[in-house]
Amino acid sequence: MKTMRFAVACLLSIAVATSAPAFAHAFLEHASPAVGSTVHESPASVRLSFSEALEPAFSRAHVEDATGKVVDAGDGHVEAADRTIVAVDVPPLAPGTYRVRWRVVSIDTHVTEGDYTFTIAK
Repeated sequence: MKTMRFAVACLLSIAVATSAPAFAHAFLEHASPAVGSTVHESPASVRLSFSEALEPAFSRAHVEDATGKVVDAGDGHVEAADRTIVAVDVPPLAPGTYRVRWRVVSIDTHVTEGDYTFTIAK
């Protein structure tokens, strides 16, 4: 019985010692306006919530119109009070479809980027 416990303990120790550390990426968990949504008013800002804390110096988002022109206020930033959130202000937007693009770096230096659209109804 002691031999079996010793063998199990050794195997567990080896497994822990040789396993690679788990590194997480910052994945988009929630967005406002929501991914693929249709809203009836122009939002004052776009807010993206990620699964991990972000590096403010390397994390940004912007909003483009249907032609690819950037239409936000140019102030995309990681919020100081909650480093999982990237926000960017937008002026009043006309009805149409807009694309939100982001590139963020989590505190463990992994880069995540992506995009989604939302529509402002006529």
